[in-house]
Amino acid sequence: MLTRRHIRVKVMQSLYSMEQAQSENLDKEEKFLLYSIDQMYELFLINLQLLIEIRKHAADFLVKSKKKHLPTSEEKNPNTKFINNEVLLLLEKNLQLQEELDKKKMNCWELDDEYVAILWKEIKESEFYTSYMSTKLSSFREDKDFVLDIFKEVIAPNDKLYEYIEDKKLTWVDDLPLVNTSIIKMLRKVKLPHDEHMSLPKLYKDVDDKKFAIDIFRKTVLNGADFAKEIDGKTPNWDQDRIAELDKAIIKMAICEFIKFPSIPVKVTINEYLEIAKEYSTPKSSIFINGILDKISKEYQESGKLNKVGRGLM
Repeated sequence: MLTRRHIRVKVMQSLYSMEQAQSENLDKEEKFLLYSIDQMYELFLINLQLLIEIRKHAADFLVKSKKKHLPTSEEKNPNTKFINNEVLLLLEKNLQLQEELDKKKMNCWELDDEYVAILWKEIKESEFYTSYMSTKLSSFREDKDFVLDIFKEVIAPNDKLYEYIEDKKLTWVDDLPLVNTSIIKMLRKVKLPHDEHMSLPKLYKDVDDKKFAIDIFRKTVLNGADFAKEIDGKTPNWDQDRIAELDKAIIKMAICEFIKFPSIPVKVTINEYLEIAKEYSTPKSSIFINGILDKISKEYQESGKLNKVGRGLM
């Protein structure tokens, strides 16, 4: 689920936070970094749980409508296509998802069920729902396409849900695009035959990704003073005090990759951190950072300090 870029962003944020707090407790800060990454998986789980709770809310609505004193003919014989959607039922029966939710004791939608009601109302008022409910029977493919449509077009962009997630954990706002993409990928892979054992994506693709997160964090912190010296002289119109702290963190991480990660190509490192700078730092930061990294990488290459292994890594 995690991409290397997202790992870099998480490390950058931790380095910035560490600098702001003037913390020197590396072990403590590393634990917090890994905790913040783990929290992203919780966001993934609660967004899947949200789909389940919306289906349950719709089912409860139909039951209550039938119990009215004078129910309409439609309320007596409602269209149950939505609550019988095979993909939503598959999520509800998923053993791994239930195990994870139980283990983490996640029940936020029971406590904040008004957001479930808001989203159910938005779904009912959407063109996707009207089209889907125009018949009473559907194929598995139609069920899946419908769930994908309402997630992408109704749930994911909902402002109220965004505000709720932001209030819950501020860091989740940065995680949301990756989490939503992971959910869409997972839903697209659902196919017949299927059962309750469908596996969820892992947080880390493999052990190397988790090791990368720890290594880039630790090596940047432990060599931070040396990396700061490398920046000196590369910015004729700037001194260290005038460089934004976020930009410093980005540059130090890139230098760390240049010399401490022999399997990562220089071009990949530069491109990754320029994209991060464009998204998270000042408008001119990417140009500024590109100039510094270009000078440093050329100097390292000329001096033989770049010990890259493999073809095409320079």
